[in-house]
Amino acid sequence: MNYYNNHDFKNITVSKSVDENIKTIRSIMNGSSDLLINEFIISNTKCCLVCLEGMISISVITKLIFNPIMAIHLPDNSTSEEVYSYIKDRMLLAVDRALSINYGDIIRRLMSGFAILFIDDAENAFSYGVQGYSIRGIDEPSTEGNIYGARDGFVETVRINMSLIRRKIKSPLLKFELFAVTSLSNVDVIVTYMSDRVSPKLVNKVKRELKSMKLEAILSSGYIEPYLNNTKPSLFSGVSLTERPDVFCSKILEGRIGVMIDGLPFAVITPALFIENFQTLDDYVFRPYYTTFIRLIRYAAFIAAVFLPAFYVAIITFHPELFNHTLLVTLIQAEELAPLPLMVEALLILFFYEIIREAGVRLPKSVGGAVSIVGGLIIGDAAVSAGIISNPLLLVCAISVTASFVIPPLNQPVTILRFISVIAAGAFGLYGIALITALMLINICSMENDGVPSMAPISPFTPYAMRDVFTRIGFRRLGNGTASIENLNGVNINKEGRN
Repeated sequence: MNYYNNHDFKNITVSKSVDENIKTIRSIMNGSSDLLINEFIISNTKCCLVCLEGMISISVITKLIFNPIMAIHLPDNSTSEEVYSYIKDRMLLAVDRALSINYGDIIRRLMSGFAILFIDDAENAFSYGVQGYSIRGIDEPSTEGNIYGARDGFVETVRINMSLIRRKIKSPLLKFELFAVTSLSNVDVIVTYMSDRVSPKLVNKVKRELKSMKLEAILSSGYIEPYLNNTKPSLFSGVSLTERPDVFCSKILEGRIGVMIDGLPFAVITPALFIENFQTLDDYVFRPYYTTFIRLIRYAAFIAAVFLPAFYVAIITFHPELFNHTLLVTLIQAEELAPLPLMVEALLILFFYEIIREAGVRLPKSVGGAVSIVGGLIIGDAAVSAGIISNPLLLVCAISVTASFVIPPLNQPVTILRFISVIAAGAFGLYGIALITALMLINICSMENDGVPSMAPISPFTPYAMRDVFTRIGFRRLGNGTASIENLNGVNINKEGRN
């Protein structure tokens, strides 16, 4: 039987025969060329050390396991039980070690860089952590820039990410729970939380959702977001992503739950609030008055990113009286040369920008900059010179697109809302924009994830928490009291979420 294809190996117990274990593990691995099997004899007892090439460190396994085991001196008439007891009770071999009784645990550890030791007549196998696969060094986060914050970011190895968190929160209340998920790849997932600030029911719910995922593999954080995001259908998300350990720690200290996935440099945080999209780590380095100014700019940038092209289309098409005479004449003269309706022209410019942006992201970095130059300067200037698009509308769309760079976490909903608002403005004018605004606010205010309203502390209103929303008070006052999402009005952590 081919256990690998049928997935029947998970509950198979370890045999007392080393030869049978070798036969079974070869069948499970289906003749994979990276499987290394080393058979040897200790005091007339047959043993076998199994590992995967490329997953272990040759120097570590030689120093910690090969040399000590080959140095064992027991009488030639020693039984296999005595050999097993000697290795178990008198030899450490590796700090990260465990006993494995079934092949589900053995294969998961084997593919995580462990070496498996089988001994004749033993009811279980020894697992030793001797990982040595290549990993990326700790670098500065590429998607969350800051001026004065730390320069370390998450990497693809989840155990290194654990150490980054532990270095910042040196408290026994910080809990890491590691377990494997998915039916095929057995990816290691770590659920992180402060045990004194998170409801046990919420922790159990998150773990239940992760363990019940019907996935064969997790290749990006987007695979697990739908399982942790229990909000109603919305353009906005009830969870957030970060590759910064300091941001991760700040959310954990507020009573959130973090999920780190082996192989991914991004962590998922649940539940998330809408206002957090307008907060950065530098806000807590700048002086309070400057932080307030910067945050107001971010809120204004969000409005401009979504509605500025729509306002231009609506006013020029339906409400020209809102402009003064000089400005109106200038805009009319510019638009008279454009052959397309204003709404179509705006949609064409925005669509062209999305093409340039996607091309710049997908192409190699050495070519991506050239795409921006060609698209922004050459093609854009040629389109204006040819009279296909007007200069004022191009300027308005450019300001809107630039404003969206201020709030990168909201790039996806802002992009869609920008197109929708332009269509509504072209069809109904300012009334269409008002309708889209009302629908957007209703959608955001009705969202909640794991019993936490996404618009908290604005709606429902929590006066105490407003000290760090539009403004930020000084740390002497901000540090008074423990901040936790459970203290916000309208929060019901024990509420059952959407199935």
